[in-house]
Amino acid sequence: MPQSLSRVLLHMVFSTKDRQPLISPDLCGKLHAYLIGVLRNLDCPSIQVGGTDDHVHLLLVLSRTRTIAGVVEEVKTSSSKWAKTQGVPAFAWQTGYGVFSVSESRADDVVAYIQGQEEHHRHRTFQDEFREFLQRHQVPFDERHVWA
Repeated sequence: MPQSLSRVLLHMVFSTKDRQPLISPDLCGKLHAYLIGVLRNLDCPSIQVGGTDDHVHLLLVLSRTRTIAGVVEEVKTSSSKWAKTQGVPAFAWQTGYGVFSVSESRADDVVAYIQGQEEHHRHRTFQDEFREFLQRHQVPFDERHVWA
């Protein structure tokens, strides 16, 4: 086959450092737009971006020439620097992240899930949500190291 073709959907999740509520309503829309631009520049188009005051969810198409770790590093580094220029000098992302594969047949469900973050988190913490993702995707984890 002369071409290399792929379509890998990823659901990426990470929080602010120490889950600080640093993403104000004023910053939120601008941050999401910035994240969409970074992903576009990495040839990893976003399908949906959302979150709350302490974390973000990104549903994206992974470029066939990028690694997951490289995309996460670029997204987190550039958006953290950008947020500081927006008047949030203490802005930082947590060290780690979660990335989960998404079947094309479930993409609409993930979009709806991300769009419903505000409502979802009225009843559930980010930590509980993230633990459920890890368990659902059978990712082994040590609670002592997840929240750094």
